Parts: sequence; structure tokens; C-alpha cells
Amino acid sequence: MTERFIGLMSGTSLDGADGVLAQFEQGQLQVLQFATAPFSVALRAELLALNSACDNELHRAALAANALARGYAGVVHALLQGSGLQASDITAIGAHGQTVRHQPGLWDGTGYTLQINSPALLAELTGIPVVADFRSRDVAAGGQGAPLVPAFHQGVFGAPGALRWVLNVGGISNVSRLDLRTQSDVRGWDCGPGNALMDHWSQQHTGKPYDDGGRWAASGQVIPALLTALLAEPFLAQQPPKSTGRDLFNPAWLAPLLATHAAGTAPANVQATLAEFTAQAIAQDMQRHGAAPGQQLAVCGGGALNQHLMQRLAALLPGIQVGSTATHGLPPLQVEAAAFAWLAHQCWHGLPGNLPAVTGARGPRVLGAIYPA
Repeated sequence: MTERFIGLMSGTSLDGADGVLAQFEQGQLQVLQFATAPFSVALRAELLALNSACDNELHRAALAANALARGYAGVVHALLQGSGLQASDITAIGAHGQTVRHQPGLWDGTGYTLQINSPALLAELTGIPVVADFRSRDVAAGGQGAPLVPAFHQGVFGAPGALRWVLNVGGISNVSRLDLRTQSDVRGWDCGPGNALMDHWSQQHTGKPYDDGGRWAASGQVIPALLTALLAEPFLAQQPPKSTGRDLFNPAWLAPLLATHAAGTAPANVQATLAEFTAQAIAQDMQRHGAAPGQQLAVCGGGALNQHLMQRLAALLPGIQVGSTATHGLPPLQVEAAAFAWLAHQCWHGLPGNLPAVTGARGPRVLGAIYPA
């Protein structure tokens, strides 16, 4: 039986929405079409503001959700137009929404994770059923609600008889450890910041939303005292299951460290240090959990396009083959959207989408809520 699902993802980098049209046949996924749309300056600013306490949050979040759904609908229409398919040819859309708060296990013992989204409006605008709210059931079952991609990574990138790593570097970095040497042993966790701090510093000092290719970071010198202070963040030493977000790694977290350890320093040196912080946090986490020469690391997300960051990862992980997921058949900017097409497929068929060993949930759970067309 052949089915087609659309996956939509807008991550913590807040750069826009990515979408894939994926075909499932006998459980195998094939991406047929990819489309992306940047966020407007106003929407990006509003989503970023909603990551912290602000005035009139409920009203602003509802309107931002509507704007996000309209942007998602534009990506869906681009996918249909590019593929020559009709809305009736698509089984469902998996729409992740935009995470603005992530507090699993906190406050009352359960905590919450909040993704701004308007799946009902998206279903109205596209005429296609929508699957959304993927993370909250895992949190309700005692899990972190993240990362959700390791099970997908296993199916797409796992290699029998090998230990392989998949790293997503979006706003936050998360890694999947796919150990298929004797049996299926899949783990995954958030490592720390990905592009979020680097993008913030680039926007503030160059007016550009990101450091293209990492060239600005490569032009600077690492500030040892600042790097040591950044790496002292307790989250980095926690054992999985663990997840994080802009709730922790944000400008307010960074500011006092800069004031103490980088006052008067050239901005390029701070950027170099933030890039090194991202790379070392990832490498240290991997080495704690069995990374060794002869293994492979496949990198996806926007960070895969940062040549400086990729070079630093290769230097910090000697003997490990570091490359893009494109060498394994899926371009780096398509991976997360494809994962949410897969999660929508799982939900549609009543199959679990989480891995309790990854998130810490009490057991497998069907993730997502379905909004009929």
C-alpha cells in the first residue's frame, strides 16, 4: 500500500518552515518533494519574544499560531505544485509547530512542552487532515518529549553491525546513538546549544541572521576563559534522558558570562568561542557515550552547512568520519521535516512514535492528535 504524508518543521533556529512530501511503501520512506519558506521578520520576532514572559501572551500566541499555519499552508501548496499532486493524494500532514517553552518534569512533577500551532486552521487552508501536538503525550507519560527523531534516524541511517551517530544542529543540538552491532540499541538526547547563540550574536553584531559557513567564527580567536565558563553549564554534564531549549540557552543566560569573561573583546572572538562551545559540548557528550575511531557521524540541520563547525567536530572527534546526511541519501535540511512525516504516519496507524529509552517515558506511546480535513 502506498501512502503520502507531508512533514512540516520549524525549529529553534526560527529561520522558517521546511516541508517534505514523503511516500511510504511497505514501511519505507522516500522524499518526493522539498520546499521551504523563511519567516517574515515580524513573525520571527514575535515567536522569539514568546520564548520568554511577555505582555498579553495568550492573545499574541494565538495570532502567531494563525500566522504560522498560513506559512505552513504556503509550504504545503508549494509541495503539491512541485509534485503535481492534489490535496486528495495526501493522507495527512504532520505539523510540528514552533516550540516556545519546554519544561518537562518541572514545577508540578509533570511539567509541559508548548508548541505554538493552529492545526485546525491548517486543515481548513489545505483540505488535508493534520497531525499535531507530538510531544505532550510523552511528557504526560513522564518523558522529556524530546528528542523524537532517534527512532526515525534508526530506520533511515542505521547500519546493521555498526555504531553510527546522527547529529542534528538546529537552534539546539541533539544526537542519536544508533548501536546495531548485536541488537537494536538506540539512544538520543539534547547536547546543548546548536546555532541559537551563534545566530543571536551574528544578528546583533553583523545584522545577518546567521554566520554563513561559519566564516566569521573562523576569523576570530577562541577566548579560553569564556569557553571554560560556557562549558561549566551543569546541563552539559547531566546524563540522558535530557532535553533543553531556548528556556536555558538564550541571550539572558549568555550576557553575564560575556560581561565577566569577554568585556571589550572583539565580537569575532566571541563568535569563535560560541562555535567552539557548540562543537565541544557535542564532542564531549558523544565521547562520554562510546564515540570512537572508525565510527561515522552524519550531520543534519542548518549546522551541517557551517563548514567551520563541521571542521571543528572532525578535529575534536579524531578517527570518526564526519559528514552530511546527504551522503546517506537525505539532504541535511530535509531530515527533520521527514521525521515529522514519519511521526504523522505512525500516529495515523496507531503506532508508537517515542522510544522510552530515549525520552524516559514510562512506555511506548502513540504521539499526536489528528484534526480531520
